Amino acid sequence: MVEKQHKVWFSRALKNWHLVENNRMMPWKGIKDPYKIWLSEVILQQTRVEQGLAYYNRFVESYPDVHTLANASDNQVFKLWEGLGYYSRCRNLIKTARTISMEHAGLFPASKEGLLTLSGVGNYTAAAIGSFAFGLPLAVVDGNVLRVLSRVFGISTPIDLPEGRKALEQLAEQLLDIKNPALYNQAIMDLGATVCKPRQPICGACPFRQKCLALAQGKTEQLPVKSKKIKQRERFFYYLILESKGKQLVRQRKGKDIWQDLFEFILKETDEPVEEKELKSWSFWNLGAKKEKIEVVSISGEMVHQLTHQKIRCRMAYLRSSALVKVDGYHWTDISSIKQLAFPRLITRYQTSIR
Repeated sequence: MVEKQHKVWFSRALKNWHLVENNRMMPWKGIKDPYKIWLSEVILQQTRVEQGLAYYNRFVESYPDVHTLANASDNQVFKLWEGLGYYSRCRNLIKTARTISMEHAGLFPASKEGLLTLSGVGNYTAAAIGSFAFGLPLAVVDGNVLRVLSRVFGISTPIDLPEGRKALEQLAEQLLDIKNPALYNQAIMDLGATVCKPRQPICGACPFRQKCLALAQGKTEQLPVKSKKIKQRERFFYYLILESKGKQLVRQRKGKDIWQDLFEFILKETDEPVEEKELKSWSFWNLGAKKEKIEVVSISGEMVHQLTHQKIRCRMAYLRSSALVKVDGYHWTDISSIKQLAFPRLITRYQTSIR
């Protein structure tokens, strides 16, 4: 339990820093619109602010309220999301927008319990919407907050274990300024993002430098502690862009693998790297015994795409065929229409390079 004097000191120091020194500007800061707050929080999950800002602005411009987002087609929303990754967030975004629009008359629930019923909304997002939009006394606990609290209070329990996470969440709740939760939450997140950074924190500018246990003990680089190392899975993807008569073969990815609901060209996944000469071979792609006139337009070099738990090593073969051959699961689509479809960032990188 945090003693009252410690809570008062912590809140006062944080508030003074926020009002005097915090100049971090973002378009969603200080607003009360739950739609825009929710939108920003979904976009910024697993995403740097510098990257997410442009997506946020495009979404607000294209879909200024929850009803316009709810009425958009899945592909339109995925296309706007293209390149942001973690596409389950986008599926939840669409589902929640339609729930709010059709079942709640466009109004977000004004309680933590109600917010938690929405797809993709967990404790963190519910606390953010609740405190920023409705002034609810809920502590927002993201990676920045976990880092600040771990260092200031010298907590070495791993934050990726239930015990450590729960302890820090309880500490965050005890420290929360319940009279002004929005200002408090924004201040501690900004402090973690700009001063108490993961690497090379700017301790001289920190309002807690006089009482920070990690600084006193020389452990700022060791805290917070994580117990697990992410295991990386390496996969080899080979894509065939097959073109004929102004069309290309594409399909929409289904199932529970990466990039669900996005579009892609003919894919062959292997257990090990493949030689370039094989990528030019009709037989490699299992396109049947019929021999068609084939023109090799280009073969890309290897592109590496890093995901959280996977490393994708990919090459693209761009071939032209004299006939519209049939390939199970894929359909011929006009090239002009393909430009409107949402593809994984790995593919759009290559499309951009050959335009």
